[in-house]
Amino acid sequence: MTSTLALVGYAEEWYIQILKSVVIFAVAVQIVPVVLLAERKLLGRFQHRYGPNRVGPFGMAQPLADIIKLATKEPFQPSTAIGFLYALAPIISLLTALAAFAILPFGDVANIFGTDVGLYGLDVEIGVLYVFAFGAIAFYGLMLGGWASGSKYSFLGAMRAAAQLISYEVAMGLSLLGVIMMAGTLSLPAIVEAQSTMWYAVPQFVGFVIFVIAAFAETNRVPFDLPEADAELVAGYNTEYGGSKFAAYFFAEYVNILVVSGLAVTLFLGGWQLPFIDPPGFFDPFVVLGKMFLFVFLFVWIRATLPRLRYDQLMSFGWKVLLPLATLNALVTAVVVVAVS
Repeated sequence: MTSTLALVGYAEEWYIQILKSVVIFAVAVQIVPVVLLAERKLLGRFQHRYGPNRVGPFGMAQPLADIIKLATKEPFQPSTAIGFLYALAPIISLLTALAAFAILPFGDVANIFGTDVGLYGLDVEIGVLYVFAFGAIAFYGLMLGGWASGSKYSFLGAMRAAAQLISYEVAMGLSLLGVIMMAGTLSLPAIVEAQSTMWYAVPQFVGFVIFVIAAFAETNRVPFDLPEADAELVAGYNTEYGGSKFAAYFFAEYVNILVVSGLAVTLFLGGWQLPFIDPPGFFDPFVVLGKMFLFVFLFVWIRATLPRLRYDQLMSFGWKVLLPLATLNALVTAVVVVAVS
């Protein structure tokens, strides 16, 4: 298997890049329904019920039924909505989620039919910053959705989403500084290669825990689902959305869950590498997907277990607990790296 580090500056042919773009989109479109079905089945088991079991064998066709239902709903737009921005908001959320998904490395550079192909969408030298850049743009999708709907409930949900995302994105960024300093690079495949002897979840355990907690907040998942708190805000920033526009928001949320799961696997759990085993190159994507689905299971488990926080508790925890811990972890890592070098 060819080393990624040996192919710095390696440029693929244009047709390979197009094919990879199509494959990445197809993979994301296929994985999200599987995650949805798995979540509903697992929640059913956690809550001592069956979950979907009517549509198709064992309820396997339930995601397809949901997609058809949303796609065939009559389009609706409030009279107070700002039309262009109202339609643009879910598109921003969807495109930014897919753009972040494209950078996840599912394997090393492999030789496919005599051509070296990286098992990832793209490998840029600022990979970590790339993900955070698109995460910052996704923030506008939520804000525009709430504001352009012309609804006070939607706008209130958008403001809560903005405050939450900004608060926890700071802690998430700081939690990754230790990994970046230890690896000496921002390239995601190179960070995976740097974990050949030890996964960074071991020396960066504090940063790993902070990243996982912040990931729950960044994806608006329980117990940090305050932007969509149905008991308080009807549905938050997407209150006035239905049909295909709501489906775009819904799809983007689950793609973002896969993105943060893939980042956790890449940055802390060795990516496609396994301890004591060197699987063949074609097996790399299955290793990454297996690890990602373990994180998806964690998301579902937490959703079925913990209650929603109050908003003051959420903000206090982010600024008074996670942020100081992430800063301290980065400082200690910097001192250790300098001392060892």
